[in-house]
Amino acid sequence: MPAGACDSHMHIFDPRFAPSPHWQRTPPRAEVAAYRRLQQRLGLSRCVIVTPSTYGTDNACTLDALAQLGRAARGVAVVDAEVGDAELDRLAAAGVCGLRVNFVSPQSWGCTTPHMLERLAHKAVRLGWHIQLLASPAQIVAMQALLARLPVPLVVDHLGRIDAALGVASPAFGVLCGLLDAGRTWLKLSGVYMASRTGAPAYGDARALGRAFVQAAPERMLWGSDWPHTTEPSGSVDDADLLDVLRAWCGSDAVVDGILVANPARLYGFPGDP
Repeated sequence: MPAGACDSHMHIFDPRFAPSPHWQRTPPRAEVAAYRRLQQRLGLSRCVIVTPSTYGTDNACTLDALAQLGRAARGVAVVDAEVGDAELDRLAAAGVCGLRVNFVSPQSWGCTTPHMLERLAHKAVRLGWHIQLLASPAQIVAMQALLARLPVPLVVDHLGRIDAALGVASPAFGVLCGLLDAGRTWLKLSGVYMASRTGAPAYGDARALGRAFVQAAPERMLWGSDWPHTTEPSGSVDDADLLDVLRAWCGSDAVVDGILVANPARLYGFPGDP
């Protein structure tokens, strides 16, 4: 891996922090020490910790991980629409630089709405943050106009959750390419196992979709492991395979290096010296 390579989407689950009462599943153990071992194995040095829905709007586990990982980590928090400036300032001081708005997983407040997305985006403006979106392809299409007018950069999770069987024929692919063309949207090349039906190690049926996104806007693609892969059976995902998939989609070391180093450094504000 190039110096400064970044995993732009991962989660920490630590039993010291209680799950939100709304969360019905038992969270895995995925602590900072285990993630550091993965970083060493893969040759990664930077990461972006995303608060999982497991913790509702309690970002304590993410903030604890940020304190442990230091300047080589950034955070994306989950808050409700009523969050105040003082709480946002507290999160910013700890290394948070974005807010995740999730339309897919159960949330502690109930149903996520487009109005909530827009309201949080306006709250993020003052801090120069971005909005990270997890939504279904149909929701992305339905919110096209709203997504285009958000006042902050937009980061779309997990290939827009597009089914590899549809690939570039999905209406959501066209919407996302339009947003990418406008220059303020980023896409995470993560969660390929959610899109693929052929599965590991190559996830070959998703190759056309991944390559098409890379070709559309290589300068605004990000790669994330989605560790510890809570949507998949335990032990079924090898993170090294996911990096091999990225290389297959990119076609050159220069594009891979841009996605792993330059792009996340620009979006998340990592220092120039890895």
